[in-house]
Amino acid sequence: MAEIIQRIVATNADWTGLILRIALGVMIFPHGAQKFLGWFGGGGFKGSMGYLTSHQGLPTLVAFIVIMAEFFGALMLVAGVGTRIAALGVGAVMAGAMLKVHASNGFFMNWAGKQTGEGIEFFILALGIALALIVAGGGKFSIDALISNR
Repeated sequence: MAEIIQRIVATNADWTGLILRIALGVMIFPHGAQKFLGWFGGGGFKGSMGYLTSHQGLPTLVAFIVIMAEFFGALMLVAGVGTRIAALGVGAVMAGAMLKVHASNGFFMNWAGKQTGEGIEFFILALGIALALIVAGGGKFSIDALISNR
């Protein structure tokens, strides 16, 4: 078991992982806080569960995982603890949102307000960052680096 944990937290103490995990964590935190706490105009846990299950048609377990991945995944990324697991969760949410909700809106974001919703370009960037973190780990100043150096 210790060997598995060591592989999950293994990382180089470089700046790249730090920059990527802070960027992804800071970006996803407000979305998670909307869903989990009701901050930033969000529906909170109960409202988000209702929206994700009834309007988006997600199974209850998947809706729960989405909320947990966005909120706790963001905190884990910023702290650099379980970076690969957090990035996998956030990446899965981004891939799901991209394919289920946003792909029908095309590639581009709705900068001019002329389309019905947002396209997939943002999600490609977020997914790319998540994949880089899954491969490289949390980098410099991460709890993962502290654990892996022991």
